[in-house]
Amino acid sequence: MSRDPDRRIAIRVLIVNTIAFTVCFAVWMMNGVLVTFLVDQRTMVFDKAQMGWLLGIPVLTGSLLRLPVGLFTDRWGGRRVYAGVMLVTAPFCWLVGSATGFTDLALYSLGFGIAGTSFAVGIAYSSVFFPRHQQGTALGIFGAGNAGAGLTSLGAPALLRWLTDGGANPEGWRWFPRIYAVVLVVMAVVFWFLTVDKRDPASGNKTLAQNLAPLGSVRVWRFGLYYFLVFGGFVALSQWLIPYYVNVYAVSVGMAGLLASIFTFPSGFIRALGGWLSDKLGARTVMYWVLGGCLAGSVLLVVPRMDIFASGEGVMAAAPGKVTEVTPEKVVIDSKAYPLKAPDPDHDLKIADSQTFVFPTGRFWQEPVVKVGDTVVKKQLVAKGVSHIYFQANIWIFTSIACFIGILMGIGKAAVYKHIPEYFPHDVGVVGGIVGVLGGLGGFVCPILFGYLLRGYGLWTTCWMFFAVLSAACLIWMHLVVRRMMARRVPEVAEMIDHEHLPQSEGGPA
Repeated sequence: MSRDPDRRIAIRVLIVNTIAFTVCFAVWMMNGVLVTFLVDQRTMVFDKAQMGWLLGIPVLTGSLLRLPVGLFTDRWGGRRVYAGVMLVTAPFCWLVGSATGFTDLALYSLGFGIAGTSFAVGIAYSSVFFPRHQQGTALGIFGAGNAGAGLTSLGAPALLRWLTDGGANPEGWRWFPRIYAVVLVVMAVVFWFLTVDKRDPASGNKTLAQNLAPLGSVRVWRFGLYYFLVFGGFVALSQWLIPYYVNVYAVSVGMAGLLASIFTFPSGFIRALGGWLSDKLGARTVMYWVLGGCLAGSVLLVVPRMDIFASGEGVMAAAPGKVTEVTPEKVVIDSKAYPLKAPDPDHDLKIADSQTFVFPTGRFWQEPVVKVGDTVVKKQLVAKGVSHIYFQANIWIFTSIACFIGILMGIGKAAVYKHIPEYFPHDVGVVGGIVGVLGGLGGFVCPILFGYLLRGYGLWTTCWMFFAVLSAACLIWMHLVVRRMMARRVPEVAEMIDHEHLPQSEGGPA
């Protein structure tokens, strides 16, 4: 531990900040488990639309309120605002335990969704304790609190089973949100006594118009689009992957939750690495790798699991005549034999044996369409071609690529927020707030969009098509901005790169 007292305070605040964010994020994602449990146990009856709203309402609240909470943090400091967020959220959590139907639960969910604003507070509060060259690492460590989503996904079902005594006490679920409420209050008290007041003095004396001025910068909205992908995509997939696994791979809900956590947990914890890499390599360099990797991974997952039959190359008569023999291997017309490709009887058995296929596999054969005694004319089809294409989209390969995308999203979340204190050092709260709003809206909008794409095209992989397009858009926009900045600031270098050469005195070809 550093002997510098300021350094020790900064590290202590960062640790407490991260723990508080983990708790708040777990509360924010509470409905994902609770609503599913209530419907599964038939304690409450909700249709799919109502379930979707109950899952989305806390996400929406926590997203929309990030901007005003970020403004409050810049003005009054993170210590008071962070503790206030937890104390305001706790009563709504407690009230969830008294809900009797959809309306009650929706109303209380609006309240406890405030927990999602903790990110905007924590980012602004953490950044003031660290110098610029360490802020990427610090904010990355703080962002690891995203793992609270995984803690709720894995731990909440067991807690609900214990509270309801395995179904013998169905009303026992009501203590679940109350336990979360108590944890929030305890966390708020611990947070208050282990942290100190500190804020950027340049931020607190601004008028509202001055505070909102950065929102006129296109750069803020570009960062928001990046965050829509890396954070909104993370939140959306954390929920969407469960029905995805159930429907595409026919696994149980419990197994789907476990597989989805393989995506969720690394993305949360790896964020600290993303912050460190952003400090060492630069946030823009990291974002190039993140966006390029998300694009490549999404493209790999676009091809759906399929087992299809299609028309292939057939056999036509070279001359008119009468069919004298028909077998799976040939068709004879007069004295001329037309060889056929017979089907492989072991092909379907090989597929049924659950082999692992990385790439699409298939077979081709031909089937006679004439019979003995038929008279055919020249160029008449005597045997049709059949192609059987099978793509397994192996569950473990799929999970590995999805996990890879999740890791990139975790790194990207840290890289996006590394940009903010660099470009807006005195407006971290408000800029971080609006970027967080756009990211949170991604978590709310994406599952709804995925549902419409699924209904419109009938393919579960349309969600990956969307991510591929969004990743490409972010990558192109960022690259165009970089080229424009280079052309404006160092025009001679930009011209050299355009012509793909450097003067010999500077090292030859680029």
